[in-house]
Amino acid sequence: MLDSGIDNKKALIAMSGGVDSSVAALFMKGRGYDCTGVTMRLIDNEDVGECESRTCCSLEDAEDARRVAAEIGIPFYIFDFADDFRAQVIDRFCRAYLAGETPNPCIDCNRYIKYDRLYRRMEQLGFDCVVTGHYARIIPDKDSGRYLLLAAEDKTKDQSYVLYMLTQEQLARTRFPLGDMKKTEIRRIAEAHGFVNAHKKDSQDICFVRDGDYAGFIARYMLDSGAMAGMERGNFIDADGNVLGEHEGIIHYTIGQRKGLGTAFGKPRYVTEIRPRTNEVVLGANEDLFTDTVVMKDVNLISVGAGDLDRPVRVAAKIRYNQSASPASAVRTDEDEITITFDEPQRAVTRGQAAVMYDGDTVVGGGVIL
Repeated sequence: MLDSGIDNKKALIAMSGGVDSSVAALFMKGRGYDCTGVTMRLIDNEDVGECESRTCCSLEDAEDARRVAAEIGIPFYIFDFADDFRAQVIDRFCRAYLAGETPNPCIDCNRYIKYDRLYRRMEQLGFDCVVTGHYARIIPDKDSGRYLLLAAEDKTKDQSYVLYMLTQEQLARTRFPLGDMKKTEIRRIAEAHGFVNAHKKDSQDICFVRDGDYAGFIARYMLDSGAMAGMERGNFIDADGNVLGEHEGIIHYTIGQRKGLGTAFGKPRYVTEIRPRTNEVVLGANEDLFTDTVVMKDVNLISVGAGDLDRPVRVAAKIRYNQSASPASAVRTDEDEITITFDEPQRAVTRGQAAVMYDGDTVVGGGVIL
């Protein structure tokens, strides 16, 4: 795809221990690259406890990666990025919840670890590219002179949403060998080569929250910092400010939530707003959750320049990972701010999540919902 004259080119393969990155390593070796596998050590168990089988980053995962690297015949190393992961991913995750936001730590991991820390290590060690098992595609566009990020062929596995932050420099030196493949094909290839992880389940949970209890994790993790805002009890209120009951701390809630409110209201009520300054959680009806306008900050544009959005541009946009893109218009409303207006109102737009814009399969860009 981007490869030309690949003799002796050196590829640093990020191997998580899962089947996708293992087959990605196999493909790159088959394309003639001088490959080295690396697993990133991201978690201190004393901070977050032992990882469970449905998460990534465990000692078992590192051993699986090592065994596959040996099977392929490539060197393998472990890079310790635990301090960076704690500062750039776990801390951001906790502080976002304390501020009434619902973050996406997988995006932060891509932004600050894989495509910052690992990318810089790739450059320092004289490698030509970073390779991951993400389901997405990168192609050069001769007309614009840009590298484009495209959704994967297998739309059920597409991960372009969590990669919207990639810069032109990063796209130029990144390879996604699985972008044209289906997951079923990947497993068949792994099985044919006898990989130990051929039928290993995909990781589905946030790797540092071992039991799915985000609020409990945040409370434990932030205990030593003395940060209490966001963890203290406060009032449930309605849109008019009437007190409806008491909540357990804003870190327990996200926009659109109905279950787990801990109070019977006599009719269905949903979290429609979180107000960290007053420590209030606003409840309303399901219809109160819909809006056609999304404003985002920390914008990264891929297929266009900032000036291209000085006037409204038609896009399809999604406001969460597991969602189809919906028709909308996008326009730049400030130096680092884009406003998306959807043709149809969207449910539960959530501060801290990402909004990503598409033109067909091509990622136009994205940002953090403000």
